[in-house]
Amino acid sequence: MRYDVRALSADHVMVQLTVDANDEADARRQVDARGLFTATISPLRASGISWLMPRGPGAARFSLVLFSQELLALLTAGLSIVESLDALLEKETNANTQGVLNRLLNGLREGKRFSQVLAEQSDLFPPLYIGIVKAAEGTSDLPRSLTRFIDYQQRIDSVRNKIISAAIYPLILMIVGGGVSAFLIGYVVPRFAEVYQGTGRKLPWLSQLLLDWGQFAATHTQTLVIGALIALPVLFLTLRHFLARGGVSKLMHRLPGIGERARIYELSRLYLTLGMLLEGGIPIVSAMNTVHDMVSLQIRTGLSHAREAIQSGGSLSAAFEANQLTTPISLRMLRVGERSGELGQMLTQSAAFYDGEISRWIDRFTRTFEPILMAIIGIIVGGIVVLLYMPIFDLAGSLS
Repeated sequence: MRYDVRALSADHVMVQLTVDANDEADARRQVDARGLFTATISPLRASGISWLMPRGPGAARFSLVLFSQELLALLTAGLSIVESLDALLEKETNANTQGVLNRLLNGLREGKRFSQVLAEQSDLFPPLYIGIVKAAEGTSDLPRSLTRFIDYQQRIDSVRNKIISAAIYPLILMIVGGGVSAFLIGYVVPRFAEVYQGTGRKLPWLSQLLLDWGQFAATHTQTLVIGALIALPVLFLTLRHFLARGGVSKLMHRLPGIGERARIYELSRLYLTLGMLLEGGIPIVSAMNTVHDMVSLQIRTGLSHAREAIQSGGSLSAAFEANQLTTPISLRMLRVGERSGELGQMLTQSAAFYDGEISRWIDRFTRTFEPILMAIIGIIVGGIVVLLYMPIFDLAGSLS
């Protein structure tokens, strides 16, 4: 949060500055560290239209992956954690990131552990990141843990970006096709309805139905526009509530053909996260506690039962199999990992196997779905045009 501070300098000059801090006490500490005496401090309020304005470079979001990559490079070069953060602060120009680095440095200079000062900014550093740093503090191998996290995040981003890229073209087709259809039904059909209204000829049933809609739209245009303006915010809020309640995940699991792929994708994320934590030296139960809030509701329930089974003395492979958290291939790899003592590595390899399978399935699905979607849009637009011109064809036939 940003605070507006008025402070008195050592030469008795009143200065005004903006501080990015966790709370008012943290902002006051930052001002005191600059050798200033705080006079007034208050939360910085944005103007009423600020959300409409473009955000400047100072409003950019803190990048955890970039921070980890830069910190890893400096630690690998032989700098200590405090020296590395100092170096990052010197080159940083973003005000938000400067505030994050300042809080980290202040915490370390107060004698706190690195994982502890990360936990104080839990809105920026997730439990997974804090967990691997805490485990690294016990082995004094922070660079290796950062390397694991960077690889983990890049693999997740790679699959996510592939899904997003595959969805862009069909989404554009749907928007364009829907826009053309709406234009034809909302503008062209009413004009044709006015032309055919006085002919007195009996039209085909579908053409008559379409033209009846056109006449209704022409006479109730204002009502339809107001209804659309009311329906759009309601639809947006409903969709937002649907997403917040995990509705997309539930819907994906119920779709034939897609549901199993969605389940494999979630299992792949589970295996990859658990594998990274186990390779970092975190016990399996603690790793499952960390992952618990990162998975969907369906996986979360099975994971809770599996954790209870492991705490009772069961093996990971048996607990996962009993709670439907495995596939035939991943179950065999888990058993191999338990026998060889390389359970974390086997989980990571299982995730890599299914990531490749998901990528291949996405390619096949998009190559099949895009032509089908184009054909459906063409049929809808072509059907509207044909229904509009059928009376003309009928009239031309009667005249000849």
